[in-house]
Formats: sequence, structure tokens, C-alpha cells
Amino acid sequence: MTTVAELTVPGRTTVMGIVNVTVDSFSDGGKYVDTDNAIAHARELVRQGADIIDVGAESTRPGATRVPAELEAQRVRPVIRALHEEGIRTSVDTMRAATALAAAEEGVDLINDVSGGLADENMYNVMAETGLPVCLMHWRAAAFGDASGAADHGGDVVADVRAVLAELVDNAMRAGVAKEQITLDPGLGFAKTAEDNWALLNALPEFVAGEFPVLVGASRKRFLMAVRESRGMEHTPIDADPATAAVTALAAHMGAWCVRVHEVAVSRDAVDVAARWRNG
Repeated sequence: MTTVAELTVPGRTTVMGIVNVTVDSFSDGGKYVDTDNAIAHARELVRQGADIIDVGAESTRPGATRVPAELEAQRVRPVIRALHEEGIRTSVDTMRAATALAAAEEGVDLINDVSGGLADENMYNVMAETGLPVCLMHWRAAAFGDASGAADHGGDVVADVRAVLAELVDNAMRAGVAKEQITLDPGLGFAKTAEDNWALLNALPEFVAGEFPVLVGASRKRFLMAVRESRGMEHTPIDADPATAAVTALAAHMGAWCVRVHEVAVSRDAVDVAARWRNG
């Protein structure tokens, strides 16, 4: 069994760099679907300061359609294998147990399931069998296809997210996943309004004070694009990188275990600043 502690960087927040090997990502779809391009991009993110590379082959952007399971595994396998052989730590961004198992066979270090294990009835068992660290994300949805829409959170999104995450933890531990393997993600942008996302970030100290390490995945999300949109400026996903770095700095200062980002260099700067600020 590998624990989350073994993936933790002493003294600062971990930086997870995103490599999308898909044609359908909202931010960089198609740029890294070629295996060699994906590996080269991962190496560059590590050079810029990434501690873990998150490899995903299925988009969850609003309006996205799911890719066949065989294609998903086919895309992630060679990238994870090559990075593992170079000593680069990786996570696999998947909602399929078969893909998680395929990634484990190639040496992946963490299973990152945005459905929290709910999209595939075999996922919790695979998590337990592999003995790998896992990230369970909050996403209240009738069907796990894309992140569009906003779910009913009962008037209190923070309470809802905390309650659902507790249920996901129970599910995983009943299947044999150890407490030390688990980290949690509040699921910013997944079936949530902008107000929901800001409320969750405001409540981040509550999540960090809990029993499990917390991953924050705000990078290039629409609610951060809206920061510039409100001023009449360009607001593409890439234009949200400065706002993402601000979230990274604040999340790191508040004690988040990890930030998952597209633009690594500026977020690594933000993480390092936060660490120095806290330890100053």
C-alpha cells in the first residue's frame, strides 16, 4: 500500500500538472493527444515545477461525450509508462475501473476519480486492490457524462459537499481502501454555480481542517474566466491563468495538500511564495 503522505512534498503544497490526451478538453483539446507530444509536455511541466502529472483521456467539459473505454486506456497507458520509467510521478484522471487498473499496471502513483467512485461499480474495489492513493471528488449528478448544469445542494453547498465526501470515504473504506490512501476534492465547477464555487473556496479552511488532505482543482474554470469577463476583457480559459495562480496562492496558504493546474510555472511560484509566507 502507498499512502498520500508518500506523495506529499514537505513544507509546501504539492503541484499537479495536467496533461490531457484527448481531443475534447475545454482548455487544450487535441494539443497532446499524440503520445510523444504528451510526454514532452509532461517533461516540460516537471521542469517548471510539477510534482505529479495528471494524465486524462476523457473530457468532462460541459457538452462532452464519453470516449470508449478501450480508447481511454490506449491513450493513457504509453504516457504513464514512459513517465514512470523516467521516475516522474503520475496520477490517472479516470472514472473507469478498467482504466485505473490499466494505469496501475503501467506504474501510476494515484487514481484521481472525479466521480468519487460512483461512475463505475468496480472502482472502489480496484482502488483497494491496487493499494494506491486515491482522490475522491464531489460531483452530484444523475449521470456522469459532463460537468454542465448545477445540482440542487439543498441551499448549502458547503454542507452538501462535506456530507457527500463523507459518504464517498465510507464507500471506499468499506471496499478496503485505507484511510491513509485517501485525499478529497470539493469538485469546483462540477454541477456548481459560480456562487457555489466561491462559497467552497471561502470554506476551504473547514475542509483542510478535516481528516483528509484536500486537492483544489480550479484551473481555468469558467468562474475564474468570469473575473476578467466582468471587466470586459478577454476571458478564454488561458486568460484565467492569473486568477488560477491567485487561487493557488490562497489555497496553499490555507494548507491545501495539492493544486491541480494547467499552467504550472506560475502556480509553482504561488505555492513557493505561500510556503515562504507561512514559514517567514
